[in-house]
Parts: sequence; structure tokens; C-alpha cells
Amino acid sequence: MKKIFVFLLMIVSIASYSQTNRFTGTWSTENCKTCSKEYVLKINMAQSNNKIFGTAEITSDNQKFVSGVMEVTGNVYALGEKAQITIKGKDGSAGAVLFAKDDVLQFSKRGGDDLVPKETVLTKLYE
Repeated sequence: MKKIFVFLLMIVSIASYSQTNRFTGTWSTENCKTCSKEYVLKINMAQSNNKIFGTAEITSDNQKFVSGVMEVTGNVYALGEKAQITIKGKDGSAGAVLFAKDDVLQFSKRGGDDLVPKETVLTKLYE
């Protein structure tokens, strides 16, 4: 009886771990201390199981950095700590990988047009 109870408890804990949506929320570079202050990258994402949907926008005083609203789509890897996203804007598209740790996302561009920075750190503004 004890073994069955421990087994069920283990299954529930694994199921609850897999249900965490680490990428859901609004993420931005505006609170990053080591990031460039020429622009602010803001990504608003919603995660549903292993899919990501949302929008991204780069705002700046310099018009060459301003992007307008871009579409974000992607997939979350099995353990939920890494995601592959595609950002589509009016000037093309770019691919990136996101690594989640606590309330910080590491953003690494993998290829595509120069819509977004190559690498930056995003902090969570709100859910």
C-alpha cells in the first residue's frame, strides 16, 4: 500500500512539474543592467503545453531600431527549460533560442534577418 501511495505521489509531482509554463508572461530588456540601452526588446508570450504564441516589439529613440509589432511562434523542448522561437516582422523573420531560469530568459538569435539583437537577457515584467 505504501509503495502504491509513493508511486502515485511521484506521478502527481512529475505531472505538476510538466505543467509549468515558464515562458508565459511579458519579458523585456528594460531592467537589464548589462544590456544595450539603445533599444528595448519586449516579448509578450503565452505558453500552452509545448507551443508558444505571442508578440515582440523593439522600441528606441533611434528609428533604425524600431521594429513595430512582430509575431512570435515556437516550441518548448521536453524539459521545459529551452524553447525555439521564430519572430516574423514586416521586414523578414529570425529564429532564436530561449533558455529559462527563474525570472530570467537568455535570448540567443540563431539566424535570419537583423530584426532582433544577437544575444540579450530578458527579465520578467509581469505574468
